[in-house]
Amino acid sequence: MQIDALKTIVMEALEDLKARDIAALDVSRLTSVTDWMVVASGTSTRHVSALADSVVTAVKEAGIQPIGIEGENGSDWVLVDIGELVVHVMLPATRDLYDLERLWADLPTDAAPAGEEVKA
Repeated sequence: MQIDALKTIVMEALEDLKARDIAALDVSRLTSVTDWMVVASGTSTRHVSALADSVVTAVKEAGIQPIGIEGENGSDWVLVDIGELVVHVMLPATRDLYDLERLWADLPTDAAPAGEEVKA
């Protein structure tokens, strides 16, 4: 499946359950672990879990088996690893604390010219 189609499936699954502040980060030039990260917020631990479940259900319906799911039991942060795309669903306070968007945007990459940073 093309990454754009996978991103669309994930984004729609999050939007359908009213995820907040959804951000897609292209990290392909920063790491070999994954190409994209999607970060979203839920309003409660139950909402965070439901959002992650929605993503898992949607990708399975598209014929993709997630590689792993972490933090699904009443957590303030659930990670869904879909290989070339990793989804982070968090409570707003947890998201503010770890600030993944800024972390990944500030990382330098070997693919950038010397002394220049790549912004995600």
